Amino acid sequence: MSTTENTLPFIPFTRPHFNQETIDAVAEVLRSGWVTSGPKLAEFEATLSDYFGGRPVRCFANGTATMKIALQVAGIGAGDEVITTPISWVATSNVILSVGATPVFVDIDPVTRNIDLNKVAAAITPKTRAIMPVYLAGLPINMDQLYGLAKQYQLRVIEDAAQAFGSQWKGQKIGSMGDLVSFSFQANKNLSTVEGGCLVLNNADEARLAEKFRLQGLTRQGMDGMDVDVLGGKDNLTDVNAVIGLYQLKQLPAFQARRSALAKQYFDAIRHEMKSADLGNLNLELPVENFTDSNWHMFQVVLPLEQLNVDRAQVMLELKELGIGTGVHYPLITGFTLYQKLGYQAEVTPIAKRIGRSILTLPLFPGMADEDIGRIAKGLTGILKKHRKN
Repeated sequence: MSTTENTLPFIPFTRPHFNQETIDAVAEVLRSGWVTSGPKLAEFEATLSDYFGGRPVRCFANGTATMKIALQVAGIGAGDEVITTPISWVATSNVILSVGATPVFVDIDPVTRNIDLNKVAAAITPKTRAIMPVYLAGLPINMDQLYGLAKQYQLRVIEDAAQAFGSQWKGQKIGSMGDLVSFSFQANKNLSTVEGGCLVLNNADEARLAEKFRLQGLTRQGMDGMDVDVLGGKDNLTDVNAVIGLYQLKQLPAFQARRSALAKQYFDAIRHEMKSADLGNLNLELPVENFTDSNWHMFQVVLPLEQLNVDRAQVMLELKELGIGTGVHYPLITGFTLYQKLGYQAEVTPIAKRIGRSILTLPLFPGMADEDIGRIAKGLTGILKKHRKN
């Protein structure tokens, strides 16, 4: 490694941004003495409802709780099957198991890396109750096709839109339409409350049920009346988190514009470096170049491992040595020991198996400098050239 490379600042694969106004607002909540679920949570939920065109919205402690409670609201449990993708954070399928249902994994589209809707019908059985698609890196699937399938087979749809806050379909915000839509506000998301999430629901009855599930099944009446008629948990969002979300929402348009600009630079820089390095024969797979629907939560490439003499871990290590952080989103869910013990086989979804082994997340966050993109593209290309098979 050169001296110049040693002195360059490290670029993490993501970094949240909280401005001074947000920090001051958090301090004000702390000084107020009301730090758990309270007026700021109510304000955040109302603001999110406006954002989604007036649909009911309830917030939760994290994006895993939102998905689990969506399943509970839909009445999905033991003996039911839910169709989903094997390329996602394992929470997507874990919540299906947690309510006693069975995940059914359908292979992915190699271009979008989302569930292949053309393969869903073949996986539907009399036990199928829902489809749970995931919008990887913020890229939605074909919503018309998704809801056409749901209508045809009378299935609920629980959208794992954890990464898709700010994404669109035909000019409509993801979450402003559809069935149950789950978002995450975890630290690396486009809108972060540090930890948290929200669920967009269809009506007031579903919203009331979701409230019960998030806090021990409790309902209150009058000054001292309490009742519990369903089994709930402890999944409420605090006012500290909620106020962060309110101020992040104000900054979202600027965040989105910056992410899109950086993504465009990535395409130009990677293509330029690949051409300059005479690597036109290497099959480095770039994401779908969609600047209409995607929120550019992540910029992911699929490495041409069959053309390299190293694995993904070595590529990541050498990028780290250049001061460039990366991530893996995601390994194949059915490759995990838990799922292997349950009888799942990675070979059933061969496209997902290949991509789960070779997908790589490059840095993308609003605080990046323009010159970071060129540096990353040059570093990645240099490593690919170094390890290209002869």
